[in-house]
Amino acid sequence: MSKKTRKKSSNTTVKRAAAKAARGAGTSTGKSAGKTRSAVARSSGNTAKTVPAKASHKAPSKSLKSKPAAAATKSAGNGLSEGAKAPAFTLPRDGGGSVSLSDFAGKKLVLFFYPRANTPGCTREAIDFTRLKGAFATVDTEVLGISADTVKAQESFRNKHALTVPLISDEQHEMLEAYGAWGEKSLYGRTFLGIIRTTVLVDAGGKVAKIWRHVKVDGHADAVLEAARSL
Repeated sequence: MSKKTRKKSSNTTVKRAAAKAARGAGTSTGKSAGKTRSAVARSSGNTAKTVPAKASHKAPSKSLKSKPAAAATKSAGNGLSEGAKAPAFTLPRDGGGSVSLSDFAGKKLVLFFYPRANTPGCTREAIDFTRLKGAFATVDTEVLGISADTVKAQESFRNKHALTVPLISDEQHEMLEAYGAWGEKSLYGRTFLGIIRTTVLVDAGGKVAKIWRHVKVDGHADAVLEAARSL
């Protein structure tokens, strides 16, 4: 074989070996890539199956629900009607000590509930009942004034206007609610809870004889006196 022929044959052999090696590398690389893709796919699939989104174990925050005004307290007119037994009470009064319903057993009793001491309407009303105190006594009837003012405020009210009817302090609104004198009011378009001017006449047997709600002050004390005389 000539030198030129041996060189050509050698080159062909080298090329074939290189081509085989390349095919082998390609196959290996393809298999490796395929394995890698399969592993990634399996890993991805396993993650989706075995690692679900964690549900939050944090308890939902509780919001405080405020009671509607109508449910928070008794509105005027609820819980008391004419002919019912007058609710018992024991509350502090001006000058010290306390007053109870039982103190007036066997007598008629006028309870006038007013919004606030030393305000114009309440002042006129208290003065009118003081003016007629003697007339009420002649028909065996006692008179008490009630508001949510402090005892000190009641004493100032009494002293300023020379009032002689006992003034009761119901700061917790217990008696006011029981007698239907505490409820929803409206003033200048604003709604709020407060004392509704109310008067209750209790007969000698301890029952509610008459109720005046949303009282108009002018002439009211005289009307109550006439009602007490008719019992």
